[in-house]
Amino acid sequence: MRVALVTAPDEETAEALGRVVVEEGLAACANVLPGVTSVYRWQGEVRRDAEALIILKTTDARAGELTRRVAEMHPYDVPEVLILETMGGYTPYLDWVREETGSGSGGGS
Repeated sequence: MRVALVTAPDEETAEALGRVVVEEGLAACANVLPGVTSVYRWQGEVRRDAEALIILKTTDARAGELTRRVAEMHPYDVPEVLILETMGGYTPYLDWVREETGSGSGGGS
């Protein structure tokens, strides 16, 4: 099982990205957290921006395709797409994520 973290410039963009990857079966669920403040260095300058964070649940089998699809649709030149490995969870929920992403009960980890 994997969790992907993706930032977006606003809640509307985040929800649109989340909807597409869920509809396409690349993620089982997208949580959109508005009101995130990001401080980062970009092109030699420290910046501060309001963003939204998307938390996506997927499987190892779908993580690469999810990353590519988000990068393809994202308005940023270099979008944040971090894939995190999980250590476990509630088995029925994990089974649901596998089912919704087409990874089957034996897919993903």
